[in-house]
Amino acid sequence: MPHKNKTGRAANGSGSIRKREVTRNGKPYTYWEGRVTVDIDPITGKQVQRTITGKTQKEVAQKMREIAVEVDQGTYKAPSMLTVGDWLDIWMEEYLGSVKPRTVESYQCQIKNHIRPQLGPIKLEALSTHMIQHFYNGLTKSGLSPKSVKIVHGVLHKALQQAVAISYLRFNPSDACVLPRVERKELHPLDDDAIHQFIETVKGHPHEFLFLVTLFTGMRQGEVLGLKWEDVDFERGTVLVRRQFQKVMVQDKDRAKNGGKKYRYQFISVKNSRWRKIAPAPIVMHWLKRQRGKQAEWRLHAGPAWEDTGLVFTNELGSHLMTHTVYHNFKRVVTDMGLPTVRFHDLRHSYAVAAIKSGDDIKTVQGNLGHATASFTLDVYGHVTDQMRRESAQRMEQYIEGVVGQ
Repeated sequence: MPHKNKTGRAANGSGSIRKREVTRNGKPYTYWEGRVTVDIDPITGKQVQRTITGKTQKEVAQKMREIAVEVDQGTYKAPSMLTVGDWLDIWMEEYLGSVKPRTVESYQCQIKNHIRPQLGPIKLEALSTHMIQHFYNGLTKSGLSPKSVKIVHGVLHKALQQAVAISYLRFNPSDACVLPRVERKELHPLDDDAIHQFIETVKGHPHEFLFLVTLFTGMRQGEVLGLKWEDVDFERGTVLVRRQFQKVMVQDKDRAKNGGKKYRYQFISVKNSRWRKIAPAPIVMHWLKRQRGKQAEWRLHAGPAWEDTGLVFTNELGSHLMTHTVYHNFKRVVTDMGLPTVRFHDLRHSYAVAAIKSGDDIKTVQGNLGHATASFTLDVYGHVTDQMRRESAQRMEQYIEGVVGQ
């Protein structure tokens, strides 16, 4: 019999256990069920009970004792009825206000394509590390790359961590999951001969200076397309990188405002909101001056049709350039060079490798690229420093042979 308090009701933390026998799939099945009083509803005055089930009486009794301790200490929290899918909806709606639209778009994609179909119906509090690990393993077996699995994990982990922060969960069950090893793809920066060929190939191209400035500053595509003249200081020879121009997905409810289009272009702050000031080589500043002169000619020809966006790289009417237009123009250039697999982002890698080879230290390269840490830069471009070490060893070998031979 459950223990009763002075009101005659079962005391909080008390309960009872009974053996249950049912038929499942035509066969008898026995289990134990326990009910423990966890609270009194202040409105109805009725007891609020939690039902516990298990294969043995001992198992159920242990779970009930744990709940009784929590009730006595005032730390007990009733199971939430929220499913993982419910919580993801809340998280996306309420907790991503400061996240950049492009990132939110990525989160939505991972949730829609991977997380919700597999984990959405599961009760949030019932979600376990084993369930999530099984989910990740399934993604890997289905052919999803280790990097993509890691991205899915990042989204799920952030969502569950917020649930922990507001006490919907006691701990993050994805913390202990083991992710597949990500094999870093080999970089394909342009070598000295290819860089020389690239410079010659883009001469006279409408985007000549855009390509060259990107190659010799390491700016991302969105950063160079978002560069404005107010960010260029010709007197000091510096460029301030503080915004990106990107294509972002429009929410269904805003499609009508966007003329029914699925995407829109907008300016956003640079990655991680880390503005950076770079001091490009003098020839880069010279190319920027030539770009300004070319733009002045376009302005004269356009007359009233000119759109004064203040952007450094525009079309002949002063409007912003479309990312896909720049990309396709670039691909035609490298295909003509016989390098069809080279990506626009490889210009950034080419700059980094050239900077390290020319003697820039890793910290300087990190700052120019806008990486969060020098260790990340070293991790990405460590093969270059390895090559430099070998070359240094060879030079020292030649020096020693020269000294010894004297």
